[in-house]
Amino acid sequence: MDWPYEVAERDPDERGEDLLLGSYLQLSAESRVLDVACGKGGPAAILAAAYGCRITGVEIRPGFADAARERVAAAGLDGLVEIQTADAAAIELEASTLDAALCLGAAFVWGSIADASAALRPAVRPGGFVAIGEPFWRRWPLPDGVDPEGYVPLAETAGRLEGEGFALTGLVAASEDDWDRYESLHWRAMEEWLAGRPDEELCARHEQRRADYFCSRRPLLGWAIFVGRKA
Repeated sequence: MDWPYEVAERDPDERGEDLLLGSYLQLSAESRVLDVACGKGGPAAILAAAYGCRITGVEIRPGFADAARERVAAAGLDGLVEIQTADAAAIELEASTLDAALCLGAAFVWGSIADASAALRPAVRPGGFVAIGEPFWRRWPLPDGVDPEGYVPLAETAGRLEGEGFALTGLVAASEDDWDRYESLHWRAMEEWLAGRPDEELCARHEQRRADYFCSRRPLLGWAIFVGRKA
């Protein structure tokens, strides 16, 4: 049985991070944007409504893609936002046609932030932008027993993006409240999911993940959207 942590996604833009991101990306009605792993289409809908930009969202999970289409239709944004159900890692991108490429929560589609930057770079026009969400460690070195999970400190994370030909021009960091809200969504969804599927192994994994959050991830792990401009 698959680990069902895709049952929730982050809350809507309560602190205005998506609108701030749009300003960093210099979006306008002329902008063409790709949103990789767009989830239920929250950021895409916010950006299209605010800036009038045209956005193509790509989401591999049919349930999330359908929810995104419903959100776009309800907001009257059908003419600006298109949602495709596809594996982002397998889509073919036309060279130098995008003003911005977003991957706000799934750089792991390719690997690290460096891998995501390298994959998206050819599709972005010179002077265009990428915006990639990636965790980073607030403390380094880590305490004994904490798995680095492939993440690195903040400056090194930014360096991974810059190493792929982007100048770092913006940073939108999550707060501890953002982290707590995101994790709480998963806890609630997992409790509901497990209530109808009693499974000792999954229950134990759920409890361990929550314990890991309290002990290491919350005090040590940060998350931010790194905005880079292509030379």
